Amino acid sequence: MDPKESKNFIEQIIEKDLSEGKFPEGIKTRFPPEPNGYLHIGHAKSIVLNFGLTKKYKGTTNLRFDDTNPETESTEYVDSIKRDIRWLGYDWGDREYYTSDYFDQLYAFAIKLIQSDLAYVDDSDPSVILEEKGTVTEPGMESQYRSRSTEENLQLFEGMKNGEFEEGNRVLRAKIDMANPNMHLRDPVLYRIKRMAHHRTGDKWNIYPMYDFAHG
Repeated sequence: MDPKESKNFIEQIIEKDLSEGKFPEGIKTRFPPEPNGYLHIGHAKSIVLNFGLTKKYKGTTNLRFDDTNPETESTEYVDSIKRDIRWLGYDWGDREYYTSDYFDQLYAFAIKLIQSDLAYVDDSDPSVILEEKGTVTEPGMESQYRSRSTEENLQLFEGMKNGEFEEGNRVLRAKIDMANPNMHLRDPVLYRIKRMAHHRTGDKWNIYPMYDFAHG
């Protein structure tokens, strides 16, 4: 009897989905590096997994840069990452995307959250925000700035965007639940002030979305 090809659990799931008629246009994956350094062996594993699966099952892989931190990111790292992917034998075609492509849309989402009373500007020191988050066994405490009016939050957030405040002075937080057992849902920070140029958007922004807010 001919030996059968051994398939890992991801391939097993994909083949089951394909046999059930899912993804008629082929599977789609993405490789989402942050351009803040050169690739390492862990990145290589992710590249081979994501690009390798779509090559095997005739799908497509998006190259999507998580470029939300201008302090550590640069065009040099973007170019290096692209060279390394090609060196490994893969190509993303015209499917090259950046979080910075969506900065305007993300800002509009933040405004909508404020208008819906689902986000607020917090003036607290970062150490206070951390302390008020509580622990895995104890609930957090609501910030003294949590009850600000929609109008004040909109005005302050616009001031953050316009560079009226220094770094660390204010952040925009989601208004969720400071007693939630999942600490990530205890009013996470959505935007912080970083008054520095971005390698793709230049000096347009003085605020940048946090990874968790932009990742979706």
